[in-house]
Amino acid sequence: MRAASELVALLAGRGLTLAVAESLTGGLVTAEIVSVPGASAVLAGGVVAYDTAIKRSVLGVDAGLLAERGAVDGEVARQMADRVRTVLAVDGRAADAGLSTTGVAGPDPQDGHPPGTVFVGVALGGRVESFALALAGDRAAIRSATVAEALSRLASAIESEW
Repeated sequence: MRAASELVALLAGRGLTLAVAESLTGGLVTAEIVSVPGASAVLAGGVVAYDTAIKRSVLGVDAGLLAERGAVDGEVARQMADRVRTVLAVDGRAADAGLSTTGVAGPDPQDGHPPGTVFVGVALGGRVESFALALAGDRAAIRSATVAEALSRLASAIESEW
């Protein structure tokens, strides 16, 4: 995917590292990045936090937030993106950027949200944002579109340097 190549080039060109936390994409974001030659210079790793309990226990997403709003939430995406940077620290150095995905791929609703409700989290430097997406299509199409959006959102953040 061209977006992954461009993202790896942006990260490498600025000397930045990346950590990824995924839910509905189940590792697809990380796999897309890893498909690019040279990705090992920028990618610290990825966590697939598919089960909501893993979002809390491994990534440190606030338990009260998860209990109140569920996993399909913009603040959950923000916390995933921010906290994965430290969880996947290399030699005590947190990743410069964090990227996360959480949402509903379908076919059934989750936590009262219809399929296609997705949140992408982007953490870069001291700034952490989440982006709400309303995607259409079947499960595969929603997951694929989420990967493309996540890569694009992080690349845009790096290019604008927030």
